Amino acid sequence: MTESPILKTPLHALHLSLGARMAPFAGYDMPIQYPLGVMKEHLFTRGQCGLFDVSHLGQLTIRPKSGHLSDAASALESLIPVDIAGLKVGRQRYGFFTNEAGGILDDLMISNRGDHFFMVVNASRKAEDIAHLRAHLSDVCDIEVLEDRALIALQGPHAEQVLAEFCPEVTSMAFMDVETDDLHDIDCIVSRSGYSGEDGFEISIPAKDAETVVRRLLDHPDCEMVGLGARDSLRLEAGLCLYGNDIDETTTPVEAGLTWAIQKVRRTGGARAGGFPGAHRILAELDNGPARLRIGLKPDGKAPIRAHAKLYANDAGEHLLGEVTSGGFGPSVDAPVAMAYLPVSHAAAGTRVFAEVRGKFLPATVSALPFVTPGYRR
Repeated sequence: MTESPILKTPLHALHLSLGARMAPFAGYDMPIQYPLGVMKEHLFTRGQCGLFDVSHLGQLTIRPKSGHLSDAASALESLIPVDIAGLKVGRQRYGFFTNEAGGILDDLMISNRGDHFFMVVNASRKAEDIAHLRAHLSDVCDIEVLEDRALIALQGPHAEQVLAEFCPEVTSMAFMDVETDDLHDIDCIVSRSGYSGEDGFEISIPAKDAETVVRRLLDHPDCEMVGLGARDSLRLEAGLCLYGNDIDETTTPVEAGLTWAIQKVRRTGGARAGGFPGAHRILAELDNGPARLRIGLKPDGKAPIRAHAKLYANDAGEHLLGEVTSGGFGPSVDAPVAMAYLPVSHAAAGTRVFAEVRGKFLPATVSALPFVTPGYRR
């Protein structure tokens, strides 16, 4: 068997010209860091504004064949346990596909664009998500994959200031607003959202115009290119899940602490309760609580505790409790941080556990998430 060729985003040549260190990620050749370095890129994003190429993510449109958006909403609610029918035009929601066991097939963002829904899915699950949608919704909806668009993210406290110089209209956008804006005569889909814990925007751009838009944004002194290395440390500090690490087909939304994304109308007693894959387990866990929970961890000292480290009840390695799903050094908090799943009995903040790292048992304390105060524009 031959391996699939590595894919390139519309900004690939720009990354090379800027001296990025590239590496394969989810089938794409992606920038891991730039000459500035992961630590400085992370801190620049927290203090000013980082620009990320996230064009590897999947961008889709879902249009009702009937012309009635409510038909597409009902169809999507059969796969996603969130309130899509109540999503207003120009608004976006976080959601996830679930399986019959209540596990998460992928997490996603979905927005109401008036006559259709616009969806962004993870790169690692793009093919599976497209097949899933077409298998279940093709009788009701037309699903189009937008292959000719790039996607970038501007993240940080100066993101509004940077983008407003090109498009003043964005200053009136609230968190999770979505609109079409003109960036130098280029129509772009702009959402006020992101994956860093900071205020910011995600911008879908026609592929042919992507480098032009990015270079103009980078002309601003408060804007720097940031790679996937800092994107990961930023999202970890913000307590945000990475699919394949912190959530997957074996984790339920309730275990993962994502209950805020399941609105009352889809819960027990709600007008459209259930009706999605795995509803029996997810609704039961919402009502009665799960057996385990995703939690934050603060290791003692400066040594990071990485993903897959086993967690025990004592420093003798007795009573296996769970394992770390994401871990590393948090530049903004100047300390190692991690996330893991633990039994509810050990999930309270302040609980002490011990991580096995190279034959030693390192102490860590269960912590509330996130590790940094979110900077979202409410």
